[in-house]
Amino acid sequence: MFVRNVWYVAAFESEFEQPFVARRLLNVPVLMFRTSSGRLSAMDDACPHRLLPLSQGKRVGDEIRCGYHGMCFSAQGECTHVPGQTNVPSAAKVKTYPLELRHGLAWIWLGDQTLADPDLIPDVHWNGSPDWAASRGYHNIGANFRLLNDNLLDLSHETYVHEDTIGNDEEESIANYAANVTVEANCLTRAHREMPNIDAPPFFAMSLGGASVINRWQSAINLVPSINLTIVGFHPVDQDRSGALIGHVLHLLTPETETSTHYFWAFVRNYKIDDQAMTESVQKAIAATFDQDKVILEIQQRQMTERNVEVPLVAIKLDQAPIQARRLLEQRLKDEAENPAHVIAPPKLVPEHSFALLEEV
Repeated sequence: MFVRNVWYVAAFESEFEQPFVARRLLNVPVLMFRTSSGRLSAMDDACPHRLLPLSQGKRVGDEIRCGYHGMCFSAQGECTHVPGQTNVPSAAKVKTYPLELRHGLAWIWLGDQTLADPDLIPDVHWNGSPDWAASRGYHNIGANFRLLNDNLLDLSHETYVHEDTIGNDEEESIANYAANVTVEANCLTRAHREMPNIDAPPFFAMSLGGASVINRWQSAINLVPSINLTIVGFHPVDQDRSGALIGHVLHLLTPETETSTHYFWAFVRNYKIDDQAMTESVQKAIAATFDQDKVILEIQQRQMTERNVEVPLVAIKLDQAPIQARRLLEQRLKDEAENPAHVIAPPKLVPEHSFALLEEV
């Protein structure tokens, strides 16, 4: 089951440089494109004649031509031409969906279209801000989005899964630093950790130009149903916290099916924002890190499917934030089932300055 009355990321803005983008979103096949006037369009990826995916056809101007019999459809989903006849059947229409561009991302609404208020789009403005440098990427993960939420809320796994990138040695296991878990507005979970005086993991040493001992902190944030942020701050132990380097990792998850997830991500930083070499280096490092997550998550999904069970089978202290977020998700699903017009305005994910958030925790 999916929450539907919410905006999901459907694509990066840069993807609309191609004729069209075709994706399955919440198990709905969707075709998206930008018209010559700049308007975004999203429609069912199926011709109403014989259901051939329109993505198997061709874009002609601002229309999509079916690759089977040549029927053409406008950005509004209206059939404009049927080869061999002058009349167009009134039923020859393709369902369209609200699609909005914000923060360098295309957001789609697959629920009740009368509720699709663009003001309900979560604020992840750092991805498109000139004050932050962004290293972006995409993974398709063969696992239910809940497993990704769990993974991103319990960052203690970094010690073991990501020991060559962002993890610490076992002697400094992240699990040893207690997480402070809080809930806001019945839809947002935060888990914050302070990790003072630790050996710098490879990624952080690279960012600092070789510092060996650092103070580090991180906040894992989950907004129902599947927007996640990791706020990281770090600095050499002999320097003041006010000069810390800050990074926001945007984990923007959109279910593809019940067992697969679109993972749009970006690491945005407030330091060396004009250093293109660093942007590329960070992109490679983060991609490699999420490659490691992909292996673990897909194994979990296969195990769950084969054994017909849900996880965690045994809950431990580290599951506090993931379990809390799942409870909020289940409540949201229940509320929407009972009231099809149910929506929640997303609260502010992060104060204007990440450092302010970290000082308040």
